[in-house]
Amino acid sequence: MLINMLLILVNLSTQLLILLIILSAVLSYFMSPYHPVREAVDRIVEPLLRPLRQVIPPLGMFDISPIVLYFLVRAVSWALMNFLSAIPH
Repeated sequence: MLINMLLILVNLSTQLLILLIILSAVLSYFMSPYHPVREAVDRIVEPLLRPLRQVIPPLGMFDISPIVLYFLVRAVSWALMNFLSAIPH
């Protein structure tokens, strides 16, 4: 039962973080950096993107660090869910 709740928590957290990553990327094209909604989303996503931006330079005017973060979040989530699923209930 606890394992199932942890699996649900990991899945929901992953989906929420991915939604915020996508929202941050989309809002960066349309909203001022000082808009309260964008500031709130960036407060969550930027600390995760900052280390990636130090390693991955922009490609021209495109920042691909949100794409890399998306795949990292998915990979960590997949690994954690497989680990939790392997624990005997």
